[in-house]
Amino acid sequence: MSRLVVVSNRVPAPAKGKVHAGGLAVALQAALNARGGLWMGWSGVSSGAREPGAMTIRQEGPITYALTDLSRKDIDEYYAGFANSTLWPLCHYRLDITDYARKDMAGYFRVNRFFARQLGPQLAADDVVWIHDYHLIPLAAELRRMGVKNRIGFFLHIPFPPPDVFFALPVYATILEGLADYDVVGFQTRHDADNFAACIEREGIGSLKERDTIETRGGGRVKAGVFPIGIDTRGFEKMAADAVDNPAVRKIARSLRDREVVVGVDRLDYSKGIPQRMQAFERFLRDNPAYKGRATLLQVTPKSRSDVPHYLDMQREVAELAGRVNGELATLDWTPIRYVNSSINHSILAGLYRLAKVGLVTPMRDGMNLVAKEYIAAQDPADPGVLVLSRFAGAARELQSAILVNPYDTEAVSQAIAQALSLPLAARIERHAAMLRHLRRHDISNWCDAFLDALATTAA
Repeated sequence: MSRLVVVSNRVPAPAKGKVHAGGLAVALQAALNARGGLWMGWSGVSSGAREPGAMTIRQEGPITYALTDLSRKDIDEYYAGFANSTLWPLCHYRLDITDYARKDMAGYFRVNRFFARQLGPQLAADDVVWIHDYHLIPLAAELRRMGVKNRIGFFLHIPFPPPDVFFALPVYATILEGLADYDVVGFQTRHDADNFAACIEREGIGSLKERDTIETRGGGRVKAGVFPIGIDTRGFEKMAADAVDNPAVRKIARSLRDREVVVGVDRLDYSKGIPQRMQAFERFLRDNPAYKGRATLLQVTPKSRSDVPHYLDMQREVAELAGRVNGELATLDWTPIRYVNSSINHSILAGLYRLAKVGLVTPMRDGMNLVAKEYIAAQDPADPGVLVLSRFAGAARELQSAILVNPYDTEAVSQAIAQALSLPLAARIERHAAMLRHLRRHDISNWCDAFLDALATTAA
């Protein structure tokens, strides 16, 4: 069996006996354990003004971890600059805050060349390479220039925009040509794959020959497939059921005094629609005064990318909004919005999902959104909560039994919250059972196997 080589921007630090909370890390580790393999990426450490030294190689069972530091300049230009100030907002359709600088673009391609030079000598002829996400789009092109002929796949975890948005990027053609150097390019939804194919065809880089196959102008073939990512469904079900007896979860439940809990969990990011969600919850309380004192929005929002200016601005905006709503509506024994601006242990989070009557997942744009899937998996099947889900999340293509909403329509989201809280038990059970069946069939292992099977059937 061919060895699997995984490359991602960050690599979870290897540690004996450590179980990673994230489903993606668990799935990739399982695939690497089964095949034996290498996982390469940034260590998360800055070498400061110095150039990074040699990679740190660590062996944990059948997995070799290859970790590299990055210089402060690399982090500023490649990571905070082009990846997260240019590509991230562009791919989330936010041209208004897409910041492009030539030095950041140069840093992005420079770091990808650096990754290629580090990875190339580690590769054997029959290795299968799986590269992840928008940070590393040009990596295959850099490897091909070095003469690497291995099968190389790429999975984009975030949305891919249509041509009229993507072509606003000054180096869009180079990015597209980089994607055409992969054997398989995976997307979360059919919409994303169609957008990619439309960009390729409009730029003349290739043409769609079959539903998922693009023939490039150089005669190569790229499979542009749809592989919606899942979660460790069974594992999360068990974690949530066990969390009922977790002392921290029980303490939180007591503090909420049997109120109707509406939960939102998001990394602090403008794509997640957190201010709009708070405004919708405020509208719900004003339109449904019977719920004043009876319903609470628990919004868990860990800080994110504080070195990117837009994120600092948003942190202030969300905190001020929560403060205003609480100042206007709170009583001595009730706070309408509990805003937690820090990370919470994953098992405690599973318990919070389970006690929440409503999961409010309303991103303005999202590749998938695994919070929606975790919320469903966490519910008690005999008395489940209700998922209110943005139509613009990739998960909406799969979780059709959720209450789907337009997050730009504050009144509609307010009405959806009211509908979710008043839904009869039989209807809640029926909706939940349909979505849970889907999540069990299409879990994280199924996603991993589907992508690797597609990559294995391509010609090297």
